[in-house]
Amino acid sequence: MTIRTFGKIGTALILATAMAGCSSWDNMSHRQKSAVTGAGLGGVAGAVVTGGGILGTVGGAAIGGVIGDQVGKNR
Repeated sequence: MTIRTFGKIGTALILATAMAGCSSWDNMSHRQKSAVTGAGLGGVAGAVVTGGGILGTVGGAAIGGVIGDQVGKNR
């Protein structure tokens, strides 16, 4: 398998995890919803910037989740 294949698999796993998290969307607080949204957007942005790189995707999701959590805290 190539690095590009791992990147695509990683992106698919992150999106699947984000969608599974959305199944309990109604029971989540605003802060939790912001963290999930931030992680999803960060993962996609990280994948785009690094051309589907695994570290970029995971790093983007982690950073996006933290930023989303902090933004949700202030609301």
